[in-house]
Amino acid sequence: MDEPVIVLTTLGADADAAALARTLVDERLAACVNVLPPMTSTYRWKGAVEQAREQQVVIKTTAGRVAALEARLRQLHPYELPEFLVVRAAGGSGAYVGWIRESTSHRGTEPQS
Repeated sequence: MDEPVIVLTTLGADADAAALARTLVDERLAACVNVLPPMTSTYRWKGAVEQAREQQVVIKTTAGRVAALEARLRQLHPYELPEFLVVRAAGGSGAYVGWIRESTSHRGTEPQS
């Protein structure tokens, strides 16, 4: 349950993705969160093709923290249906994987409501 995973989500280009990232790291739901520059997303939503300016958010965590991360992201995310894709890491350096595990360990710290 403590293998590393990458979780992808998006936020609107004007959203405070840095604040979201800080919250997820502060609450030990993520070891690291990367916020990529704004991009244009094209997608189908409620039967129509839409376009929006968004930021891709890349979250590094462990498989054991995914359920708590998803629950917290649903609380914080402004979208009706936020992107939440979990990508398993095929490997990584032992030191980096160890850092992800340490950074996301519970140690009595649970997300706040």
